[in-house]
Amino acid sequence: MSFKSILRDLKEVRDGLGGISKRTWSKSSHIAPDHTVTPSESIPQSPWASLPPELLLEIIRRVEESETAWPARAAVVSCASVCKSWRGITMEIVRIPEQCGKLTFPISLKQPGPRDLPIQCFIKRNRATATYSLYYGLMPSETENDKLLLAARRVRRATCTDFVISLSAKNFSRRSSTYVGKLRSGFLGTKFTIYDSQTGSSTAQAQPKQASPKLSATSYTSGTITYELNVLRTRGPRRMHCVMDSIPLSSVISEPSAVKEEEASSSPSPKGETSSTEKENISSPKLLDQPLVLKNKSPRWHEQLQCWCLNFKGRVTVASVKNFQLVADIDPSLDALPEEHERVILQFGKIGKDIFTMDYRYPLSAFQAFAICISSFDTKPACEG
Repeated sequence: MSFKSILRDLKEVRDGLGGISKRTWSKSSHIAPDHTVTPSESIPQSPWASLPPELLLEIIRRVEESETAWPARAAVVSCASVCKSWRGITMEIVRIPEQCGKLTFPISLKQPGPRDLPIQCFIKRNRATATYSLYYGLMPSETENDKLLLAARRVRRATCTDFVISLSAKNFSRRSSTYVGKLRSGFLGTKFTIYDSQTGSSTAQAQPKQASPKLSATSYTSGTITYELNVLRTRGPRRMHCVMDSIPLSSVISEPSAVKEEEASSSPSPKGETSSTEKENISSPKLLDQPLVLKNKSPRWHEQLQCWCLNFKGRVTVASVKNFQLVADIDPSLDALPEEHERVILQFGKIGKDIFTMDYRYPLSAFQAFAICISSFDTKPACEG
């Protein structure tokens, strides 16, 4: 039996259970004698719930391995919605984006991306409705059957501008279950604050220990984005800094090698004095516990093109003041590796009219990366030359 036939049978069983429930409720208009029945007789059980665990594990594992891209990956979500036993095994098999590099469930949008290769997405801007849609994939497909991840709508207010972020492009209500957070800008449009609607306890379970946010009972501030003022009106790319309050700096720096620790221990300092390595060991934990700060990767001036250039590796094709690459702002005293200073954590750029690419990686999540990118769409007269 093929996987498609299995999924088709699951749909028929679900529809059949729905018909049974409708017929049961249609007969509730008259008074009937009380016939006590056991729970097993009153609630019909899906025949798929009685599969042996070994067989069920093999079925879901093969579905997860074969359906790697959307929309075919919706079959994995369908497996998790059959019953409780199917849901439990599916959650055990499907790994987090940091480990597999795939987005499967809505909770994946709040989890950090992979460490090795970035997750590639694109954003569509609708000027008429002031909405921005994030899709999963390299670029828009010809069939327009792309997987929608997140959507944002701009709401202008008297003293600020809000970008309401939702899982649905049709429902931006904050009381809805699809609401995931918002991005709020100041009056000048130079400072933005990311608000995450998800409670800290549930996010901490979903994210790895290194990038887990601080616990809170309600919505918390996930980060702030600041664009530098261009007082002299000089030409050049925008300069921005992103302080990710929920991510420590230690998430982007590898642990010091054992060799350096041995060298520090084998060279004792004179009595009563503190060596430079001991001072660094004392100050390093404090620096590593500080929030992660992202900054623009410095572009280079191209003499022939007469413009500022960055290597987007073919993902950006149109010059725009909105194009940027963000790297970690690491203190030189931490002695981080050179590649950790140059590693691009988020890049954003234009490829067509109202179409932009967004590539992100660990420790940012899709929600955080999307919020940073849509901040570039707000008007910033004080930042541009």
